[in-house]
Amino acid sequence: MTLQEYNGKEMQISGFKKTYGDAQPQMNIIRAITNARISRGLSQKELSEKTGIDQSEISRLENGNRNPTIKLLQRIADGMDMTLDISFRPKSVM
Repeated sequence: MTLQEYNGKEMQISGFKKTYGDAQPQMNIIRAITNARISRGLSQKELSEKTGIDQSEISRLENGNRNPTIKLLQRIADGMDMTLDISFRPKSVM
């Protein structure tokens, strides 16, 4: 069974779709942080040194064990010499 098939099956389970949807904003932030760090060629340790944020804290963020504040996201963006861009977009029709 592929991941897509598995997800399709799970979406039929009562409550799973809502729980999955509720987790998407956090997952999007995690992916954005991780992808930006990797695109800059930085390890968690190097990002830690550039931002003054403990490497263990960056790990917790990337693993979804901590919700970042806007201030923390800005420090991470600054450490990667990037601009923090938060936007609101219309939901796509499914």
